[in-house]
Amino acid sequence: MATTTREPNQPKKKLPLFPLISLLSFTSIFFLLSQFRNTSSSSSSIKAFSSIHNFQIDHRRGSCDYSDGIWIYDESRVSRYDSSCKEIFKGWNCVRGNKANGVEVAKWRWKPNGCSDLDQFDPLRFLQTHTHTSIGFVGDSLNRNMFVSLFCTLRSSISDGQVKKWRPAGADRGFTFLTYNLTIAYHRTNLLARYGRWSASENGGALETLGFKEGYRVDVDVPDSTWAQAANFHDILIFNTGHWWWAPSKFDPVNSPMLFFKNGQPVIPPLRPDEGLDMVLEHMKSYVEEKARPGAVKFFRTQSPRHFEGGDWDQGGSCQRDRPLSAEQVEELFSVKNNGTNVEVRLVNEHLNKALKGSSFVILNITYLSELRADAHPASAGGKKHDDCMHWCLPGITDTWNDLFVEHLNSIEHRS
Repeated sequence: MATTTREPNQPKKKLPLFPLISLLSFTSIFFLLSQFRNTSSSSSSIKAFSSIHNFQIDHRRGSCDYSDGIWIYDESRVSRYDSSCKEIFKGWNCVRGNKANGVEVAKWRWKPNGCSDLDQFDPLRFLQTHTHTSIGFVGDSLNRNMFVSLFCTLRSSISDGQVKKWRPAGADRGFTFLTYNLTIAYHRTNLLARYGRWSASENGGALETLGFKEGYRVDVDVPDSTWAQAANFHDILIFNTGHWWWAPSKFDPVNSPMLFFKNGQPVIPPLRPDEGLDMVLEHMKSYVEEKARPGAVKFFRTQSPRHFEGGDWDQGGSCQRDRPLSAEQVEELFSVKNNGTNVEVRLVNEHLNKALKGSSFVILNITYLSELRADAHPASAGGKKHDDCMHWCLPGITDTWNDLFVEHLNSIEHRS
């Protein structure tokens, strides 16, 4: 069981019957999802939902399951870049935002159980060994968090004038390291699938008959235009999705529900969001495997946890801890049985497991090691109105995600 060690020393209108039933089906999703249970013993309950598969890194001297371990405080640990990296979003810059433990966040290192230490990858060596390569991050803002970490790390190893802004088709951000012809890009997509506002037609239709007036149309079999071309452009792809699927503040189950379409037609009966996620994952997995370049390496990152305590972001929730959680605190905060504010992290992983099992995707499992790090979010740094307990400080834990990513990549390339 993972624990932390060596802590730092520091401080009314009536609705027709059918519409009412349809709308109520969406509001019931959170109750239904709360009924998921892990049938394994309590001693393995934490990893059962945090991990999808026990994917292991081949260290040539034996395999290592990096998903289980401990965070060790290391006063001598130095980040490969600092808060001066211009690509760091202001809200994630915990040092300049005067977060109390902003510097300490990056002093913790991840030690996998039964393995040698997970080393910080050498950015210059990475550039030298990945010339003429394109890397694409595809997903929500947590994948941007990881993208920025990688950029700042690589940027720290070269001189001015050796990097140029350049965005592949659809990308939100992108850079090319000129000497090495290495491109990294971030393609923003909240659901992976195409979606947009939907309003009832005056001519009627299947959804109109059920009483739906407005919502969000989600085409489960059509990739978002921001990354549709990324699949056959990049040599290495890192996908994620999850946060927007459990977001009643964005997709209100009554006033603006997610309405799923397939082959241009609404799916009837309407699906719950978790059922829609399954369909999107299945179609997007097939799309990527069909469109990807020969030899492309395809990663799917597991869900990044939130750490709201005392309520959600709009209910006064906060994350003011200054050190990692214990394993027992993790279970209390994320247990599906407890059905707490942050429960979606393990539910999303269950859906990823179902969809990606047997596919050609490599699972980048960052969930459990991240669940421990309640101290590593920006929280109220920079004078935020609401605590940000979802994104991560930079420098910070997403640097470790990239260390794992590179370790995985090296293992794959060695076997190849």
